[in-house]
Amino acid sequence: MRGSGSGDGGSTVGRRASGPGGTAGTTVAVTHDGEPGLAWEQRLAAAWSRYDTLPATEFRALIDTLAGELPTDSAVAAFERAGAFDSTGRPERAVPLYRLALERGVVGVRRRRAKIQLASSLRNLGRPEEGVILLTPELTAEHDDLDDAVRAFLALCLADTGREREALALALSSLAPHLPRYQRSLGHYAKQLTAPSEP
Repeated sequence: MRGSGSGDGGSTVGRRASGPGGTAGTTVAVTHDGEPGLAWEQRLAAAWSRYDTLPATEFRALIDTLAGELPTDSAVAAFERAGAFDSTGRPERAVPLYRLALERGVVGVRRRRAKIQLASSLRNLGRPEEGVILLTPELTAEHDDLDDAVRAFLALCLADTGREREALALALSSLAPHLPRYQRSLGHYAKQLTAPSEP
């Protein structure tokens, strides 16, 4: 899965660094809680826009260089490195970095994306049960525009653990609100898939 994102606003402090789109000794702005500033986020977005045109090793090196501009204990740096490995077919390298980002307290939209992408990587490594454990609490988390993504990847993990009816119910319940018609009917049928059988 692709791993890029936008940063949060807030007061910033300067940090001396170098990297793509800058020169040695330039200042990378980070917020009071260690989040990168807008200029770094824009260069990150530009780097991700080259994902389809660069060989995997060059793309990972590009993201790694940008991540290296952040503090050594940066949760964002760990997350972006994980995303680069994940997107280039190296989930085994991505998993520990996603976990590191979460341990370091990655915040904002990246926190939920880290959980989604970690669950997907775990599933790709044949460990869907861990993905289910990771994403199930997100069903009751604060709602945002990643809700459907949570349900979609949880459904994939559920299917791979042999819980296909639960997976289908979850996928259909996510689809129902987006239909121009039959929303109530589809939502009802989705619930019936996992309802206890009557004696």
